[in-house]
Amino acid sequence: MLRFLLPLALATPLAAQTPEPASPPPAPVSLRLSAPEAHQGAASDGTYVYAIDNDRIGKYRIADGARVAGWQGERRLFPHMNSCTVAGKELVCAASNYPAVPQTSAVEFFDTATLRHVRTVSLGFGPGSLTAMDRHGGKWWAVFANYAGKGGEPGRDTHYTLLVRMDDAFRQEAAWTFPAQVLDRFAPFSCSGLSWSNDGRLYVTGHDRPEMYEVALPDAGSQLELRRVIGIASPGQAIDWDPVVPGRLWSIDRAKTDMVASAIPPN
Repeated sequence: MLRFLLPLALATPLAAQTPEPASPPPAPVSLRLSAPEAHQGAASDGTYVYAIDNDRIGKYRIADGARVAGWQGERRLFPHMNSCTVAGKELVCAASNYPAVPQTSAVEFFDTATLRHVRTVSLGFGPGSLTAMDRHGGKWWAVFANYAGKGGEPGRDTHYTLLVRMDDAFRQEAAWTFPAQVLDRFAPFSCSGLSWSNDGRLYVTGHDRPEMYEVALPDAGSQLELRRVIGIASPGQAIDWDPVVPGRLWSIDRAKTDMVASAIPPN
């Protein structure tokens, strides 16, 4: 029997592939708070920080890390709360039926004082799974994620992830796609975090890379523009800018169940 040996270049095609770009060095961490609910994201009102899990929320005092309130929902009704933001006296959370398909989404409202569940706004079918929300300029800003695999719908992958601006009734007013440089770093998952900074800049995160992306609305067209990639000390997930301490970004380290406060340098 004759056996043929392939040339080395053909036998090891992976060696010729372009290496995955490395994440920038992480911004310094100023504070870590332990929270068993820190599995999906964190949100802050400046005095307290809220740890978000699929069907539970913990409220922690920033000054001493003490847990002052908690909420536990029924998993059947709350299969996947991914991120929250504080708007007035309410904690407003992006929720979906992930990883089930067809994808459906809802907005869940909680009282920040007691964490009592106040109401639900059901969005039904949409352009993806609602993963992140924020309030800015009198509008709601939301990300509808799409996935190349688990939780994805046939014919739609990460590239169909969409940023949507909505009115007070959560009706779409405008929408933008993400630039290829960001989508490549999201893949095979999608966008998990979204937060507007106090100086009016938009930042997003993916699912598992220790970095954050500053993006901007374009002067024309429908695709966001990438301004910079910022290293952070936690692997993606949902984020929130602290409204009191300038440059403080809250994120989570899900492996350690910590809420992480990073000091992001100004641009």
